[in-house]
Amino acid sequence: MTPRFEGKTVVVTGAAQGIGRSVALRAAAEGGRVLFVDRAEFVAEVAAEATGGQASAWVADLETYEGARATMAQAVQVFGGIDVLINGVGGAIRMRPFAEFEPEQIDAEIRRSLMPTLYACHAVLPHLLRRGGGTIVNVSSNATRGIRRGPYSAAKGGVNALTQALAMEYAPHNIRVVATAPGGTLAPPRRVPRNAAGDSAQEQAWMNEAVQQVTESTFFKRYGSIDEQVAPILFLASDEASYITGSVLPVAGGDLG
Repeated sequence: MTPRFEGKTVVVTGAAQGIGRSVALRAAAEGGRVLFVDRAEFVAEVAAEATGGQASAWVADLETYEGARATMAQAVQVFGGIDVLINGVGGAIRMRPFAEFEPEQIDAEIRRSLMPTLYACHAVLPHLLRRGGGTIVNVSSNATRGIRRGPYSAAKGGVNALTQALAMEYAPHNIRVVATAPGGTLAPPRRVPRNAAGDSAQEQAWMNEAVQQVTESTFFKRYGSIDEQVAPILFLASDEASYITGSVLPVAGGDLG
């Protein structure tokens, strides 16, 4: 691994599993001082796997503003500052036609896939301003065009808008804000299920419809790998992307979302 993050403090949210886990481990392997953040307590087990740089685990509920504020304070306390924030928290809870969502289910989707990024961006900015600059990478989704995930799609559309607005507003302060928009991604089984209540037979059928749409919308007619998602995220987080800001990069095999 090239030491692209040597001397830098990187906060990775959603680091216990999925894309976030691999992002955090690779950032550490590339020399970073990495705070692995998740509300799942086994995030400490993941941080213990890190090699190359320094790693510390922090348990926080980023669906609350206090969780985001405390996370940034922890990074500063442990590592002395923050250079990069990678927002990986999010994910559709349910897949069903929009008309079939209950109001509380809509709220839950927005809380999971928009609010952690919104809160974390707000909480990190004072630290980046004091640092004299930095980088925020938001993990969005190409689901802004897709079926059976209306509230999640809206949440990720909000992430895209936030990315572009903050990039324009904070460029004079040497702060870059960028995003990737992953498509369907093959990942190991989740230790914490996306829908704790489980899926009914009808919900499984609706999910299968969404999976088929996602697969057929790509030029390659397949899901991406974890590594195919991690590489663009860390490129955008690194100084190699120093002239890129405000961009939402689709990483979905040709599907622009």
